[in-house]
Amino acid sequence: MSKELQLKVSAITGAGSGIGKAIAKAFAQVGSRVAVTDVNWEWANSVANEIKEAGGEAIALKLDVTRQDECQAVVDLIVERWGHIDLWVNNAGVSTMNRFVDLTERDWDFNMDINAKGTFLCSQVVVRQMLKQTPDAANGLRGKIINIASMAGKRGNAPFLAHYVASKFAVVGLTQAMAGELAKQGITVNAICPGYVATSMQEREVEWEAKLRGVKPQEVRQLYIDDTPLGRLETAEDVAKVALFLASPLADFITGESINVNGGSFME
Repeated sequence: MSKELQLKVSAITGAGSGIGKAIAKAFAQVGSRVAVTDVNWEWANSVANEIKEAGGEAIALKLDVTRQDECQAVVDLIVERWGHIDLWVNNAGVSTMNRFVDLTERDWDFNMDINAKGTFLCSQVVVRQMLKQTPDAANGLRGKIINIASMAGKRGNAPFLAHYVASKFAVVGLTQAMAGELAKQGITVNAICPGYVATSMQEREVEWEAKLRGVKPQEVRQLYIDDTPLGRLETAEDVAKVALFLASPLADFITGESINVNGGSFME
């Protein structure tokens, strides 16, 4: 495999499992030095060890994306170790489920704080670092930011997920606003909008939705598959491939986009 990111330094939030883990491993496989961050340091360390055992270079860092001081500390540690940050992936995310009339303020705050506020806090800190960096001679860029949004950030008709939908619409909007403001300063900002991704997060959602609908979990899982024209659940690796594209030189002239990766579940 070619080493498109061999001289790059990348950081992924929420990389201890699921989509974040797949992105971290994909970046490492093409030569990037990877900072694996997660609120659960043990999970992050496990992923970093997998990368190192496969011959890559990685560090594990604890990061609660809702705390600006931790975001700053992580950026400082990465720069201290590797001198710069080329790629930052805002992947950390959560979900809960309930009928709109039964959602609590705690549900709302939990989803908005991590999914939307966390993306803002991390991005602000890393942008300040990227602005200090010398533009790449090949493409004129100081860095790239990739936000993991969701199909729910474009398609509001997502049962029992009104608060999650709001948080992911916020990520899509923030992506566009950041991209417009930062383009002339040599920073691109894009988002990925996955569909029904088979992760531990989805397993929880299947159980919750089954109870809310009064059906069996396998029926909910089949609903997801039936809603996907390509006829299967999405994998974390499906998302990682698009992250790899956006991180690569092939996407140097793309910014402000929120790319659908959902097997046809939502088209626009």
